[in-house]
Parts: sequence; structure tokens; C-alpha cells
Amino acid sequence: MSAFHVYLRVVSDTLRPEEISARLGARPDEATPIGSRRHPQSPPRSHTTWIREAGRGRPEDLEPVILAWGAEFAAALGRLADLDEAMVCLQIVQSVDDPEDPQQLGIALSAPLLAWLATARAALDVDQYLPIRD
Repeated sequence: MSAFHVYLRVVSDTLRPEEISARLGARPDEATPIGSRRHPQSPPRSHTTWIREAGRGRPEDLEPVILAWGAEFAAALGRLADLDEAMVCLQIVQSVDDPEDPQQLGIALSAPLLAWLATARAALDVDQYLPIRD
């Protein structure tokens, strides 16, 4: 069965993670500040990344998690985006084991989740990784 990883990502060229947290009234599950490095030899990051995990599982099953973050959180995200202080994105990463299995194909998002994303001014990014076939 394919595996999904779903998370909300906020990226800013100007705000530090603690500033994003203060504006959103929430703490991230993961954050990397401007100027940090992945490895000592890597160039410094030019942006902050703030991540809130929805979890692992089918996106349809994780919708209640995202909706439970609430309308005020979505509105706060939307304010950051409207002020051009951050880019907001719901990231869905899928690793497909068997492309022939119809259970692994397709992602359905409900109207309430789409409305939440619209309030948050969030983009949707779906990355799908398929097995390499010889």
C-alpha cells in the first residue's frame, strides 16, 4: 500500500520561526531559520521554514486533523500570506508501491478542507514517487 506524508509548510524570507509562531498562535513541529545550514558545507538558508505535521496516512483520513487546527489558525495563515510575509502550502507526499493498484491512485479533498485551504491562502503541492521499473 502506498504511503502518504501530509504537512503544512510556511516559508518566509523575512520572519524568524518564533515570529511565525507568535503570529499564528501555534508552535511548529519543525522549523529551520534563515541562515541555518543543512550541512556545515551547505550555503546558509535564504528563508525560514515552519512546519506543522498532519501525519501519515491517506489525505482523506487526515482531513479531520487539519480541520481541527481551526478557522482562526487558517485565518492567521491567510493574513501572513496576504501581507506577502510568507508562502503557505499543504504538502502531500506519496510513495506509490504498485501503480497498477487502483487503491493507490487518486487523492480526494473535501469541500471543507478546500475552504480551509482557501482561508489559509494555502497552495497545494502533491509530490508522487513511483517505483522505477526496468
